[in-house]
Amino acid sequence: MNSPLEQTSKLNRFTRNILFDEKIGGSFHMALGAGYPETGSLNKSIIHWDMICDMRQGAEIRVDGEVVYRDGQFVF
Repeated sequence: MNSPLEQTSKLNRFTRNILFDEKIGGSFHMALGAGYPETGSLNKSIIHWDMICDMRQGAEIRVDGEVVYRDGQFVF
């Protein structure tokens, strides 16, 4: 039997279910607002907003002018 991590690592298209979609390889997931207390989060907010961006083709993230993530992969 496959572990849950092995099963989610095979995700390659959006399902419209945020709990699965945030685990798509090559995507970038950012959440603003309150964390889940079950995970030990102490952050308090009236919102929890998940954002996901497909970064697998032609996308990059720069920090201080340096590329750190390109086409779904970290580039350190």
